[in-house]
Amino acid sequence: MVAEQWVVEEVLKVIPNADISVTDLHKSGDHFHVRVVSPEYEGIRPLQRQRPILNHFKKFIAQNIVHALDLKCMTPEQASKSGETAFDPHGGDVEFFGVHIRREKRSE
Repeated sequence: MVAEQWVVEEVLKVIPNADISVTDLHKSGDHFHVRVVSPEYEGIRPLQRQRPILNHFKKFIAQNIVHALDLKCMTPEQASKSGETAFDPHGGDVEFFGVHIRREKRSE
């Protein structure tokens, strides 16, 4: 189980000048909504914005440290126009779409 601040620090290693907010969706330390706002995202497609962060977190997912990341990577202009962006992949809310990474099941 990890804290929201740990997730912020890890994302800052990938996007150092970003404004980052993290919400622990289940208060379980493994399902997080991560909102990343950076002027560097101007002109970059959403998946290309998320990929470096997802690549960084792969090792933590493989180690069962993190189970789910709901990433919202936006420019400052997009962030100023958006409202609530959190998506709980297990909450049944279909209004928002996030990235839910599942661990591979390991055979024993």
